[in-house]
Amino acid sequence: MNSALQSIVSDLETSFAAKAGEFRGQARVIIAPDRIVEAARALRDKHGFEMLAALSAVDYWPQREPRFHVVYEFKAVAKKLRLEVRVPLNGDEPELDTVSSVFPNANWHERELWDMFGLKIKNHPDLRRILMPEDWVGHPLRKDYPLGYEEVQFTFNFEEIDQRKPRPKD
Repeated sequence: MNSALQSIVSDLETSFAAKAGEFRGQARVIIAPDRIVEAARALRDKHGFEMLAALSAVDYWPQREPRFHVVYEFKAVAKKLRLEVRVPLNGDEPELDTVSSVFPNANWHERELWDMFGLKIKNHPDLRRILMPEDWVGHPLRKDYPLGYEEVQFTFNFEEIDQRKPRPKD
């Protein structure tokens, strides 16, 4: 990790009780859910990270604490810096404050977090589904989401699958 990024990570550790780490040579910090908006504002205003490049989540189910990590990727293009910020969330109904007031492009990313993972984004200006139909039940990227699929038919299992196929009624 270069010295400029090291000083930013150190500031986040002292200001927001962040836990610093590194994965495959890339800096990352873990921040408590109630501090993410302040941390995003500090990264933008104090440290020159002008871009929220990505926002996604990871589901660690069946683990419950933390069940999810929300993953923010901030970039300071002029300084050629990248920082991954992770926010751990516990339980099946997690909530997190929106950062769309700091980075407006977070609006659509946060809607996707709601739609795909069921992560409730508090104070979001327009929290509704973005990819799935409005009447869809569930959140498809959760690991406990039921998989519905049809077994692939091959020559070796043709008879077995053919017997289970639904047939039109006469």
